Parts: sequence; structure tokens; C-alpha cells
Amino acid sequence: MTEISPRRLNRTLLTRQLLTERVTMPAAELIRHLVAVQGQEANWPFIGLWTRLADFRTAELDALLRDRTIVRATMIRRTVHLATAADYRWLYPTVRPAVESQLRLAYYREAVEHLDHTELRTAGRNLLTGRTLTRTEISRTLAERFPTPYPERLPAALGLLTPVVHNPEAGAWGAWRNRRVSISLAEEWLGAPLDDPAPDTMILRYLAAFGPATVADVQSWSGTTKLAEVMERLRPRLRVLRDESGRELFDLPDAPLADADLPVPVRFLPAFDNALLGHKDRSRVISDADRARIAKIASGGVPMYLVDGFVHGRWDLDGDTLRVTPWHPLTPAEEAAVYAAAEELLPVMLPGGNGEVRITPA
Repeated sequence: MTEISPRRLNRTLLTRQLLTERVTMPAAELIRHLVAVQGQEANWPFIGLWTRLADFRTAELDALLRDRTIVRATMIRRTVHLATAADYRWLYPTVRPAVESQLRLAYYREAVEHLDHTELRTAGRNLLTGRTLTRTEISRTLAERFPTPYPERLPAALGLLTPVVHNPEAGAWGAWRNRRVSISLAEEWLGAPLDDPAPDTMILRYLAAFGPATVADVQSWSGTTKLAEVMERLRPRLRVLRDESGRELFDLPDAPLADADLPVPVRFLPAFDNALLGHKDRSRVISDADRARIAKIASGGVPMYLVDGFVHGRWDLDGDTLRVTPWHPLTPAEEAAVYAAAEELLPVMLPGGNGEVRITPA
């Protein structure tokens, strides 16, 4: 087996994540390539697309949500993501057991443990049939039939019991938080039934955008378990490499491996970017020490930037200031490159406004 170095893994990941140079392609095609893009906070996917695509405009993704080419719903890792409607049809059934397992968490258990889940699912589906309703409307109606000390949690629990998608406005460019979410039955919104689970497809698509990777990496990214058996079945179709510690890394046989010395530009990534959350072992893009800096907030849940392909620090929008906080020293050339990249991002974050970039010490 060929051993692949950490730096070559880094360059390969950035190449497959389309972060070594901006590309020209439709936003829907990029989302399909990435399989699913986390969209728990509505604005972050727009920044992830902007940093990868040449000439991306926020109106493009807004339109894709409105015409139902892209859907916003709970999927991988049991969190809200964006995916193409076609991919959602097989991806959600594949990760559905992991999504439904959230009902065992205390937050949901307190609200629905004493309720008949089958009756709750049926009542919720009947309520939503032919309609898109806000969570407030759903909780008010369901609470009349299903008394609970936490009626406000009923819509979220229903979303674990049956596939639902969010209204386009919930994922539109604009406000960062507190946007009202309405939901619809997924099959009605898509105009088609869901497909059967497709773990083989999920793994192969993942490897195209994130490989080479271990079984644990795929499971961490998807939020599912027991994929070792599936990977063994796929083994004859895959290339097998090893990292420096001797772990097996699986990959598509014809997928290119990037040169370890490939130059890469400074890149500003949104919180929860695919490149930061695609593996259990994320050392190919962020050191364990740097990951520990933000562990109390959320690993990957803050916007970060890359220098020479690796996470170098974080950035935040503080009023009208785009504040860059390095975690490591910058050479004069690196500081100039970081500043230039931040200046490019600033008008996206503050369209039509006046802002400034500040690089401050950690």
C-alpha cells in the first residue's frame, strides 16, 4: 500500500473541496459535488459557495431554494444541511436511523417519551398534508391532542419522526439568526417519493469530495455507524492507501492525489465548512491544538481562515469590522495575503456598506 503524507492529504482535500482555486460552475453543481452543505445558520452556506466559486452571487442560491432545486432539511450528522432535491431523496433515507435516534436525547425524551410516536407521526403528517406551517402553528395544534410540558418541542420531534423540509425563506441570505422556520412534508415539497437507503452511493460520493479517508471519517461526517461492512463490500472497487500512522485510507481508484507542494491561496471559510468537518481526524486541515482552542464553542463552529492550506486563525464580523485573529505568527507576505483576502470578503458580508478589516493578535 502507498503511504500518503499529511501535506499531500491536505492538498488533496483542498483540491477536491475546490479550495485551491475558484471554479466556474453552477452553485447547484457545487452543492451536489459536496453532497451536503451545513446550513444550520442560513448565511454560512453562501460564504462557503462564494469562497469556492468565481462570480457567485447570493441571489443564485436564493433562487435555487425557491425553485426547489436545493432543499434545506435535517440530514447528515443530524443537523440542518442543504442538498440537491435529487440527493436528498436517497441521502435522508440513508441517514434516517441516525436522525430518529435523537429522540433518545433528553431534550426530546422529556417532551415526547410518554406519547405514542406512531400517533404523533400520523397526526403531524395529517396536519401538514397540503400545507406549509410554522413551528408555532404546529406546536399549538399538536399540543391540543398530545399534552406535554414542552409543546414548543413537538415540531422538532415531528421532524425526527417523518421527513420534512424547511421553507426557502428560512435559508435565504440575510439575517444570521432568529429567522422563522416553516416546514412541509418532504415528499410533497419534492413532488416525488423518497428512495431506498443507499449507503454505497453515500460512501462513493463522500470519497469523491473528501477522500482518501478512513471508515471512521465517513461515519463522523455522515453521523451514521456500522459502515465498516459496507466499506469491505466496496473494497474491490476502491484504492487503499495508508497514512503515516498506518491507518487504511480508502479512495476512488481514479481520483487524483494532489502534489504535496501545490501552492494554495489564503481562503476564508465559513463556520461549519465541509473542509473542516469532513473527517474524524481533522489534522489534515486543522491541528489538534488549534481545534482545542474552539472546542468549548464548537469544533468547526467558528469561521476560520487558511494559510498554506491549514487553519491559521479565525475571523468574525464585529459590527462593520471584519476582525481577523491569527493563532500563529504571520510573515509580512502572509499578512498582506490575509488582508487582501479579507478585503475581498468584506463587501460580501456588508453589501453596500462601509467596513474595515483589522488583523489583531490572539
